[in-house]
Amino acid sequence: MRGRSLGYIAGTFVLVALGWILTGEAARPDQQGVPTDWSHRHVVFSQPSTDAQAAAVMYNPRYWQQFNREHFVRTLNTGEVGLSNLGMFANAAAQHTDWSQNLGNGANAGAGVYPAKYSFQITSATCASGATPDYAAFSTGLLGSSSQASIVAFDNLYSGCTGIVPTLYWAFNTGGRILTSPVLSPGGTQVAFVQTTGGIASLVLLKWATGGTVSAPVTLVSVANSAYRSCAAPCMTTIVLRTASNVAVDDTTSSVFPDYTNDTIWVGGTLGWLHTFTGVFRGTPTRVTTGGFPVQVKPANPTALTSPVHDFASNNVYVGDAGGFFYRVSSTGVVTASGQVDFGAGVVDGPIVDATAGKAYVFASSDGTTNCAGARPCAAVYMFGTSFAAGTTGTRAVVGVSQAAPPNPNPLRSGGFDSTYLASANATGNLYVCGNTAGPPTLYQIPINAGAFGTVVTGPALSSATTGCSPVTDISNPNAAGGRTEWIFASAQAGGSGNSCGPGGCIMNFVDTPWQPSHAYTVGQQVLDTRFNVQTCRTAGTSRTVAQGAPAWNVTVGGSTPDAGVRWVNQGPHAAAHGAWQASHAYALGNSIIDSNGNIQVVTTAGTSRTVAQGHPAWQTTIYAPTTADNTVRWRNAGLPATASLAAAGGTGGVIIDNIVGSGTMAGASQVYFSTQGNQVCGSSGTGGCAVQASQSALQ
Repeated sequence: MRGRSLGYIAGTFVLVALGWILTGEAARPDQQGVPTDWSHRHVVFSQPSTDAQAAAVMYNPRYWQQFNREHFVRTLNTGEVGLSNLGMFANAAAQHTDWSQNLGNGANAGAGVYPAKYSFQITSATCASGATPDYAAFSTGLLGSSSQASIVAFDNLYSGCTGIVPTLYWAFNTGGRILTSPVLSPGGTQVAFVQTTGGIASLVLLKWATGGTVSAPVTLVSVANSAYRSCAAPCMTTIVLRTASNVAVDDTTSSVFPDYTNDTIWVGGTLGWLHTFTGVFRGTPTRVTTGGFPVQVKPANPTALTSPVHDFASNNVYVGDAGGFFYRVSSTGVVTASGQVDFGAGVVDGPIVDATAGKAYVFASSDGTTNCAGARPCAAVYMFGTSFAAGTTGTRAVVGVSQAAPPNPNPLRSGGFDSTYLASANATGNLYVCGNTAGPPTLYQIPINAGAFGTVVTGPALSSATTGCSPVTDISNPNAAGGRTEWIFASAQAGGSGNSCGPGGCIMNFVDTPWQPSHAYTVGQQVLDTRFNVQTCRTAGTSRTVAQGAPAWNVTVGGSTPDAGVRWVNQGPHAAAHGAWQASHAYALGNSIIDSNGNIQVVTTAGTSRTVAQGHPAWQTTIYAPTTADNTVRWRNAGLPATASLAAAGGTGGVIIDNIVGSGTMAGASQVYFSTQGNQVCGSSGTGGCAVQASQSALQ
């Protein structure tokens, strides 16, 4: 009976995925849109394996939004998903973003702030010529005025659109500063965010309409909450965040979290207050003052809250604070506090909740121990059950060295799960985090097996400086030529290590495609092995079966691994940058460079390279064999670089992935969006903080 029940549920899932429930409302043929904002990275779903789990996610619109992103993906070649070619080579002229737009001098919403993207159809992209064009919204982080927008949006986003790409869609002065991430309504016609003015925060609900520019925005005046539903766009309404005793409070750290099903918004703020509002997108916006809300999660020594995350399955809200604690808040305002998990910068990002497996992941800059190098504390990720007991601290995975405060280490931002985890039925896969909060930011792979942390693997450093790092975002494209490809994106605020970074901030991406059993691999495809080494397919064929398991990867750089009908060559550990060939240079075994054709060459025989007079060797373009003779050095072609980079002043905020567009619909219709944290030249639109679209075929 259990098998038949699960089969029935799976069949029902297919019906839902085809359009029954897409955004929390009954889907119509002309209304199949999907919002993508910060919150979609903080509620994830591994696959249900029991009737109870299936029932818990079946009517959750966020599950289907994740399903659509994972399955409705434009076909891209592997080379089309990258930030930039490397600047020292012949293809340097291709170095650019798809577009970059000036948000204003000093525009910077913050390291953990994300743009929001709306796609009106799940299988096609829409340009400005359409009745409802897709758009991306960015907060500027600047005080709104008659000469400076506080929030803007762009449409005509894609390189396949006609006319100017992109087009400024709308720009508003809402009278405050927006220092957290905006979110979008299920139908895409409204925006919600918190803004701060004079130390007082307000929830803003906004109906947009076209008009305005960054330097000449449309100024909106708030209408009464009761008048908002019927007001003509553009219009907005505001509700001040207040304590239980009606004292106004501020919020510069907590983004709003929308519960689409119940038309509710949750948001934190200063002094540890958690607020909730009802009727936000469909009814009369109302601040909840009954049933235990607003609630102060820690009345003694309260601190600012992170963005909250509502779990549809348990009906709890999960939130952290700057004091280093993690909280579970029930629907009646009952608070359960963890033990202290962060003894440094505090918990600054909202948790990631796996609503299927009942797990919550919390990111801590310092664990307060003396367990890391030099008897210093460690940066760590904590895993909690969603029903954790008071005073507990879950289990811990260490991600580099921290320091005792003061001074505080850099914050630890949230990580990203790979496709293996999201596709698993028992919370098995990998979590990627940018850690090492008291040193150069470094990527770490945290294996998770059946809901338990495995041995952490250290990956590449992203910077030569002790600096901050962005959140980590994973993008999976199951429809790439030859099979799934996957990338992780992260940004260093200064001293970026990528070839295209220069001395400043930089955003980088890295291949993290998992190996797949019984898969037909083609020459040049790449996977990330269990030691953070890049393995490049050198002989096409079909890989080992599930029963046989993954191959025993060759740990020698340039070494070959047999995998049933496939042969792999080890390109070496992931690195943010690769140096160029040097004349009369002593190369050691395992060294690597990028050749004049853009391929990675690894040393298989140590020696000294040719002289300046002799010039570059004639590089072999065939992967693996034969090798290239270079005086006494021998080089092996290990395929294309598995990383790319792009300069970003001050680093970037969070990265939003837009990959829900069906195959063959429009060039440039699957991309990433982010904003810089410092001024730089923004395409042809001037100098300031930039709104950026990147990771398109145009970059290659």
